[in-house]
Amino acid sequence: MNGEFESVPVTPFIGAEITGLDLSQPIPGPALEKLRDTWHDRKALFFRNQTLNPDEQVAFTRQFGDIDKYPFLVGVEQNPYVAPVLKEAHDKVNFGGVWHSDTTYLDMPAKGASLYAVEIPPIGGDTIFVDMEQAYEHLSEGLKSMLSQMRAVNTSEKADVSKTREDRLADHGDGSTPKSFANSHPVVRTHPETGRKCLYINEGHTSHFEGWTEEESTPLLEYLYQHQRKAEFQCRLRWGQGTLALWDNRSTHHYPINDYHGHRRLMHRVSLKGCVPM
Repeated sequence: MNGEFESVPVTPFIGAEITGLDLSQPIPGPALEKLRDTWHDRKALFFRNQTLNPDEQVAFTRQFGDIDKYPFLVGVEQNPYVAPVLKEAHDKVNFGGVWHSDTTYLDMPAKGASLYAVEIPPIGGDTIFVDMEQAYEHLSEGLKSMLSQMRAVNTSEKADVSKTREDRLADHGDGSTPKSFANSHPVVRTHPETGRKCLYINEGHTSHFEGWTEEESTPLLEYLYQHQRKAEFQCRLRWGQGTLALWDNRSTHHYPINDYHGHRRLMHRVSLKGCVPM
């Protein structure tokens, strides 16, 4: 039966390897509360050597909030809430292969997600996570003050991220989903559970600042993109068979590295329903 677990930080600010838990089984109340606190603090948790079917992954993820369907993709046959994230050996583009925070084009972007390694290449395919609380904290006071008054428009139609979906929409696309989404959110978001402030713009989906043109927005956005992915705000996950990552989408964004051409990679993704960013 699940009980005590060990949490080993990956970097000083973000990421933790969690051992001692079997994610196919329910986590008892006291251990679950501790794990939730660890998740909020470390923002991305990594569990090795798990054996999960789609229903078990959904049951584990549901312990952190309500489950939501990922837009654009049809779920696997066993469970509609489990989205297959697949790159075939002949593919050159990986799904979501840009720096991004998930579904910020929705009015209520994802709270977080779990991603489970079903089939991985022999080497490559790491994922980099970035701590957006630290990115905010390391801005000047003047820039923090200005950004705290601003909103940014996020869209599902930016060209760089749209082209990463093309192959998967052809074989797993959900034809009932609208072709595009766009919503405006605060540039500086307050985490609803920790109360800490985070930068909340991302290269994959943010198009411009509200009230500014795209041309006017680009220089400041590019500065912020370069700032927020500094190495000192990052941690890097090397996947293994049966690894599961659980990340807080409100305080991170991530980048899946596309360096494993010629190999098939299949991940199962479960989304957590979010709230309106404030």
